Amino acid sequence: QGGNNAGHTVVVDGKEYDFHLFPSGIINAKAISFIGSTAESHFSLHLLTGLKDWEKRLIISDRAHIVFDFHQAVDGLQEVQRQAQEGKNIGTTKKGIGPTYSSKAARTGLRICDLLSDFDEFSSRFKNLAQQYKSMFPTLEIDIEGQLKKLKGYAEKIRPMVRDGVYFMYEALHGSPKKILVEGANAALLDIDFGTYPFVTSSNCTVGGVCTGLGIPPQHVGDVYGVVKAYTTRVGIGAFPTEQINEIGDLLQSRGHEWGVTTGRKRRCGWLDLVILKYAHMINGFTALALTKLDILDVLDEIKIGVAYKLGGKRIPYFP
Repeated sequence: QGGNNAGHTVVVDGKEYDFHLFPSGIINAKAISFIGSTAESHFSLHLLTGLKDWEKRLIISDRAHIVFDFHQAVDGLQEVQRQAQEGKNIGTTKKGIGPTYSSKAARTGLRICDLLSDFDEFSSRFKNLAQQYKSMFPTLEIDIEGQLKKLKGYAEKIRPMVRDGVYFMYEALHGSPKKILVEGANAALLDIDFGTYPFVTSSNCTVGGVCTGLGIPPQHVGDVYGVVKAYTTRVGIGAFPTEQINEIGDLLQSRGHEWGVTTGRKRRCGWLDLVILKYAHMINGFTALALTKLDILDVLDEIKIGVAYKLGGKRIPYFP
């Protein structure tokens, strides 16, 4: 789910990679990497340097929606509007994810399969979509012909990698036995339905995304690994009860190198919040937890953990 709004820093053999759209498994020469149907694709695919033959082990679903440059521009304009109207914005990554999901829900979105079939038909639908956004945002400038020329070039680059994603996953599940690892972007608390709305992303980043993003039936989901830091961080705006706006927060931020991989923004830091961790578990049903960055806390004499929320003076057993 999601798109190139999420950032994963992966270090292998002392070499650092920053991934935004690629599955982390692209580093593994023995693994096939698959970008599913709800991963919005913005064409930064050709920028992957330092890896050999990655094109031969990457498959892209033909159902993936395309993030256009004007989606990204609109994302920025909407943030400016929110700031002006409400005095606060959402703190999006300005990668065009929200506007792309809006196009998808309005059924005016364009997918990889559209790009690779009749280009004239694709062009006229692209022009219609661009005009819609221009009428909503009069200051928006779109170089329609220039964009289409670029997209035509990208179409030929990715054509060999594109497959029917549902059939690909079906064959993977029912063919010779293999290990299948599904990687999600963004955190459970950024889920459009279950997160801290409206300060969330536009996709389902909880375990349900496995079914909706890849077309995998629920009975095929085996182990569910939750990944959690030994403290809590957040990029952008939104509720954060255990946040430490003090020297502790600064220490976690600097020792933990807490910068957003995609935005370069400083992450807000605070103590581990077990209320949100339990809430994430209610939704995802983790069979195991990977606890990371415990060593960042090494220098502290005392470690605090958020254990409960009070609402109107009473402890509550749920996430409000």
